[in-house]
Amino acid sequence: MPEKHPRSVPALLFADPAGHIIDYNGLTMAGSSAGQFYKPQLEDLIELPPGSELFRLPDRLPVGIDPNSGEPTLLATNPYTPGDPIQAVAAFMAPAHTAIYTAAYQTCSPKPALLPLFSYTAVGWADGKMWVTGFRSDADQRQDADQFDHKLLKRRTLSHLGKHQHNRLIQHLGKCCLTYGCPAARNYFLRRWEAPLPTSPVCNAACAGCISLQPSGSCPSTQDRISFIPTAREIAEIAVPHLKLAPRAIASFGQGCEGEPLLQANLLEKSVRLIRSQTDRGTLNLNTNGSLPDAVKQLARAGLDSIRISLNSAQSDKHRAYYRPKGFSLTDVCRSITVMKQFRRHVSLNYFVLPGCTDDPQEFTALCNLISEFQPDFLQLRNLNMDPEFYLQVINHQPQQPPLGIRQWLQQLRHRFPSLGFGYFNPPISFE
Repeated sequence: MPEKHPRSVPALLFADPAGHIIDYNGLTMAGSSAGQFYKPQLEDLIELPPGSELFRLPDRLPVGIDPNSGEPTLLATNPYTPGDPIQAVAAFMAPAHTAIYTAAYQTCSPKPALLPLFSYTAVGWADGKMWVTGFRSDADQRQDADQFDHKLLKRRTLSHLGKHQHNRLIQHLGKCCLTYGCPAARNYFLRRWEAPLPTSPVCNAACAGCISLQPSGSCPSTQDRISFIPTAREIAEIAVPHLKLAPRAIASFGQGCEGEPLLQANLLEKSVRLIRSQTDRGTLNLNTNGSLPDAVKQLARAGLDSIRISLNSAQSDKHRAYYRPKGFSLTDVCRSITVMKQFRRHVSLNYFVLPGCTDDPQEFTALCNLISEFQPDFLQLRNLNMDPEFYLQVINHQPQQPPLGIRQWLQQLRHRFPSLGFGYFNPPISFE
């Protein structure tokens, strides 16, 4: 179904001290691209997807576009009650959507609060609706808000937990489902699509945007990391029935609630062999930082079907600055791609999208070189969940040229690499 766009560029939104979200027609909304402000085009805008959330941004004032001059303009106070403080507003888009611009704001504190680990898309108001600068990057509905009947989900989850009290991993996924609302855990308990298989409480990176472990004094992690290493039997008790019965079945090692699964390579190999001894249906996938190519080879030999390697940048200095790796580099990551391709297995890149960085011409060139040399099959367009300004500091972003624009960036990638797939989720690659 074609995406709808507004009839005019939406008005700026701001939040008052009580948390009310208010529109201001004196300025149109702006979008940010690595700190540079732009007026969105109508085709950049879609209705706020169901399941999205709105955030107030502390210590940050909204920036809009003056309709007369066309210039970015700071809104420093409530235009309806002058002198009252205000805050910028951003949208956290529902899964399967990718940002074109982030929220436009100016930090107004010498020590601003670090924003939590979410993405912050520009949002405005027009035609009685919220509009965001983004696009639907995957037609798959596996995590759409309207796919979850919460009463049914709770009933099935509690019933399943009661039947499997001995399985620590199933109990852990129950918390992921009922406490954190993890879509993958939810789909596992509804026995459909992609199920999660977290295994590793440890990691060999200290990612600046890690969602399961943050140092004291930083922003809080968004979920608890698994605290134990499950057994192959506990893993198979989840994966085998799911792969046998779920439509478009995928079971994935490597989740947001764990460290790096390749550090448990022997366990994963044993689990893959145990699972495949009982069913050859569905896709066994690994989400990873790709740090250990020898471990990847071990799992490919055991029967792993696909791999998704997370990547913030195709430039080694920016990759190192974000991942803060312990004993590996981008060269090792690329070797892992090579290993999977040698085994004729599917390779996705989980490519973190931040407007102004992702579409920076130097980054675009580096990504094109990586794709040309290592031939991944699929690019997942995942929004970077991190304070945008902090990320720019972390990678020392110093652009030499203006960004391409996310839509132009994607158009050029599609043209250069016609066989490369694009989406948001891990694609199922094995069927009945």
